[in-house]
Amino acid sequence: MIQRTVHLYQQAYRGLSPSVWLLAGVMLINRCGTMVLPFMTLYLTQHLHYSVERAGVVMAIYGLGAFVGTFLGGRLTDRFGFYYIQLFSLLFGGVALLGLQFVTDFYILCGSVFMFTLLGDAFRLANQAAIAYYSEVGNRTRAFSLNRLAINLGWAVGGGLGGWIAGISYNLLFWTDGITCLTAGIVLWFCLPVPARIPAPKVNTDDLQATVVGAKSPYHDGWFVAFVICSCLYLITFMQLFSLVPLFFKEVMHMNEGTIGSLMALNGMIIVCIEMALVYSLEQKKRAKTNLIVAGVLLTTLSYLLLASTSRIALPAMTIALIFVVVGTFSEMLAIPFIQSFTVERASPATRGQYLALAGMSGALAQTLSPAIGSQVVAHFGFSIHWLVIVGVSLLSASGFLWLGRKLATKTLPEPDALA
Repeated sequence: MIQRTVHLYQQAYRGLSPSVWLLAGVMLINRCGTMVLPFMTLYLTQHLHYSVERAGVVMAIYGLGAFVGTFLGGRLTDRFGFYYIQLFSLLFGGVALLGLQFVTDFYILCGSVFMFTLLGDAFRLANQAAIAYYSEVGNRTRAFSLNRLAINLGWAVGGGLGGWIAGISYNLLFWTDGITCLTAGIVLWFCLPVPARIPAPKVNTDDLQATVVGAKSPYHDGWFVAFVICSCLYLITFMQLFSLVPLFFKEVMHMNEGTIGSLMALNGMIIVCIEMALVYSLEQKKRAKTNLIVAGVLLTTLSYLLLASTSRIALPAMTIALIFVVVGTFSEMLAIPFIQSFTVERASPATRGQYLALAGMSGALAQTLSPAIGSQVVAHFGFSIHWLVIVGVSLLSASGFLWLGRKLATKTLPEPDALA
């Protein structure tokens, strides 16, 4: 049993290029300092003393800037290349974070947050394009999972330290986040060679979901647009983890920032320990990506149903929070890596940035709608009703992915040219 487990982990990490590992290292450095976003709602309500509604507006503008920035980032990545977009985004983001802590006026803060995410959020998109460039079709999902491992290891470190630092000073969060962002940019600059050419398209003929679309725009690919809509609905529920879940833990479960940070860190540590082996095992079994995504979305439904039932469950608050984090983390591990690999395999190298941009825009739209609508529902109806609304959105997403999966399984998915 132990030997099989060791062998599984060895196989899970083999076959990835040195550049993929380097990109993961850059992401790790960057995410180790990711402390502002998880505590932004608490920073706005506890430190700047904004109302929940105003905090929701700021978080919505955060998402709006990411939406616009992702759209521009996709086109810029296709035109100038992922290397320069990553470099600019990291350096700009570091400087912007250092300055953001000094802004307290509500309207100036909204504008500053919008510009920060507009110009800084392109890093994530360009990073995904770089992973697709340096990986093979057979290990692409694992390459994305390695990158997510780096993100979540950094998230575990940043979340754990962030809770401790927030207890000392919220301003120190901005300093730490900004400096690590600049450090990641410097490492990328000196260590990752500038790519010399764009490779020929690679197609996995064994995967019905890896349909070649040539240079077709993703906006003319109707089935991919449907996939993106389903992803957006799922991400609306997932984004609660960064906005209203910490506030729920604070105000309803009466947890301090250190405890909240530890719970955020647990999410990252589970992913670090399990996701690569889990993804490798699922790839070996040739499971349809959409079926795995559906399973992940349904686990999300269960996790938020648990929060909606908090007042009716005779369990300690910490036990409920731990179950929520564990179930939600397994949901994330099943859904997000396969959403990313589906997107890359649907595109060609010439349009990869635009496909990733459209998928990224769904995440940015979710990041906008999630706190904007959620804060209003919480303010007027309370957390219990809000979590039930999130459960409904999650079920709608699962239904959409299930429908798309059946179309793929029966080979009724038309060629993109027929959808233009």
